[in-house]
Amino acid sequence: MPNYRRNFVAGGCYFFTVNLLERQQTLLTDNIDLLRDSVRRVRRLYPFHIDAWVVLPDHLHCVWTLPPDTDDFPVRWRLIKLIFSKGLPRSEHLSATRRKRKERGIWQRRYWEHTITTELDYASHIDYCHVNPVKHGYVSQVQDWSYSTFHRYVRDGILPVNWCGDVSDLATVSD
Repeated sequence: MPNYRRNFVAGGCYFFTVNLLERQQTLLTDNIDLLRDSVRRVRRLYPFHIDAWVVLPDHLHCVWTLPPDTDDFPVRWRLIKLIFSKGLPRSEHLSATRRKRKERGIWQRRYWEHTITTELDYASHIDYCHVNPVKHGYVSQVQDWSYSTFHRYVRDGILPVNWCGDVSDLATVSD
């Protein structure tokens, strides 16, 4: 069995990629209100700051900063996934292993995490989140994708509405 190692930094800033189990599904955008509510509920119990977030039909990317006294992002992801899954009807196909473990077939078990270490790293991952719908061909302009913190960045005067990051600079970030 693989030995997954996570980097735990109290008050750390992290980039995450979280995928649906069946990547051809559109559960995340079809159920965006449920996902948003799941995140809100978890943030009330286990606070974190959302630096950037983008939700695509089958996966999401985000950058979080944790409070200075905690490094426990796994509990936050476990609860977000759990609350979201419980809000969906049981219609997914379950493997024998998932049935045995009493798991839903909504999310991939694991997620990808990267600890942000520099300002350039931070800016690159924020840009990656915002440009991802363009990269995947869902829209031709970042401003046209509704499920993104890009609109908050425009509202707050951080980015212009016609901004578009350079996808080629972000080749090291994985979907």
